[in-house]
Amino acid sequence: MMGHYVASLGAIDHYRRLLQAGPLTEVQGTPPATGVLVIDKPLGRTSFDVVARVRRVCGQKRVGHAGTLDPLATGVLPICLGSATRLVEYLADAGKEYRARLHLGAVSATYDGEGPVTPQVTDPALLPATGTILAALAVFRGPQQQVPPMHSAVQQGGKRLYELARSGVEVERRPRAVTIYRLELVAYTPPELVLDVACSKGTYIRSLAHDLGTALGCGAYLEGLVRTRHGPFGMADAVTLDQLEHAVAAGRLHEVLRPPDVLVADWPRVALAADAARRLAQGQALDYPPPAGNAPRRLRVYGPDGAFLALVLWDEDKARWHPAKVFSGV
Repeated sequence: MMGHYVASLGAIDHYRRLLQAGPLTEVQGTPPATGVLVIDKPLGRTSFDVVARVRRVCGQKRVGHAGTLDPLATGVLPICLGSATRLVEYLADAGKEYRARLHLGAVSATYDGEGPVTPQVTDPALLPATGTILAALAVFRGPQQQVPPMHSAVQQGGKRLYELARSGVEVERRPRAVTIYRLELVAYTPPELVLDVACSKGTYIRSLAHDLGTALGCGAYLEGLVRTRHGPFGMADAVTLDQLEHAVAAGRLHEVLRPPDVLVADWPRVALAADAARRLAQGQALDYPPPAGNAPRRLRVYGPDGAFLALVLWDEDKARWHPAKVFSGV
């Protein structure tokens, strides 16, 4: 008899309820023009759709995101405004966490519910038992060589894979190195399987679902996905697009806009006196002791007033701290 593992049923919807917050508190002040918004991307919208709406609502031209979410995915989508867009690269490298809902016993051409679905096992009683699934999950933890889906933005031969797929062309894809830090079973009610995933950048949860289905011998595709964390940001930090619009209309954008240096909060912090801050803002090297041993080769620097001033990197060849990005006026 097949065992069922049931825990936190309705877990996907749980994350939607986290954002059922009350109205924003009234605070006087002029909203800053730069920072990070953590948006709860709605179902059915592309990441570009979200960027376009944020640009319109906030009246900002410099808007960007790091880490695309498919239209069928929801959840944490950090959006950078103004000078914070210069820090997108550091967010792009951050790890991500997801709650994924898989459908076992069928495969999809797109590895998710958007493509044509072909049943493989029609009787839920014939689907793998819980113990079999737990054993299979263990194989997928740690470093992996993952093949991206054909329906993805990965470039190969000068074209994006989804462009080839739309033309009816399927090519052999080069596997990419990814790491699955955590892969846990949350709920199993055949044919639905809910997993928690923590992974490195570049990981396709659709590919993980497809590969797991292949390993189980029954097929699987991704039916629902919530990104629950991206770098330092979790669902509790996110606001909906409607909440953002209400905040802007009430002059309270600053309540949901986070400072740009939150993206490099794990870098060592250095505070400078006025003269040293002025020289650094002019692009001169930072007069600061060299890193010892395995100490970090990067610093976030602040002026005497506590304002975020610059990011500096240690130049081994010239043996000096070189300003990589200067944010004077941020």
